[in-house]
Amino acid sequence: MTQSLRWPKDRISVLIVTADNMTSEMLRNAFAHARKEFAVETLTGSSQKIIGQLGAHKPHVALICGELEGDPQAGFKVLQKLRDSHPHTAAIMLLQFSEPDRVVGAFREGARGVFYRTHSLKALSKCIRMVHQGQIWAGNEDLEHILNALAHLKQLQFNDANGMPLLTHREGDVVRLVADGLKNREIAQRLNVAEHSIRNYLYRIFDKLGVSTRVELILYAFSQRDRSN
Repeated sequence: MTQSLRWPKDRISVLIVTADNMTSEMLRNAFAHARKEFAVETLTGSSQKIIGQLGAHKPHVALICGELEGDPQAGFKVLQKLRDSHPHTAAIMLLQFSEPDRVVGAFREGARGVFYRTHSLKALSKCIRMVHQGQIWAGNEDLEHILNALAHLKQLQFNDANGMPLLTHREGDVVRLVADGLKNREIAQRLNVAEHSIRNYLYRIFDKLGVSTRVELILYAFSQRDRSN
């Protein structure tokens, strides 16, 4: 059985996912000046290999290269798996440049930030720190891409074509608490249910509303608030 790595409790644990050792070492060196604040581990190789090794790591933050071994979508496959298997890990995508589809795709799959190879590595520790604190790391150009994508989202409805409610009362409670910024654990405490029950509610809610991320779910909630005012 694979044993999970033990991370120092007094430091931010960071997992760097790259295609090769050279890139991995370069990124690791970005934390050399702050060894007392960060504990850094690395995974390299193909998406299949990395996904198979994710279970041994439970970092606070994961920095994932968008491209692995020549596959431009491989990093996104790792991000998807990380989102499902490590819900408490905040992810950052490392991209070549700010391309609309890849930026929107990163946030759609659950990333909390995007960082670029063209950026100074001196800013990486600040990026990690902010994302670990629950903030979003994105530049103005990234936000433009996201806003453009949101402008083209289909109109979300509370009711089906026959005017029947799509959500149960409890599912509606979950949506409202997600929109208020609460995490699954906090929602579970508020509703006095197990945390895994909240995950099950969210799966059903996503399916009913035709959304795939918390961001789209929050947009759903706010669109309905606007319509009711």
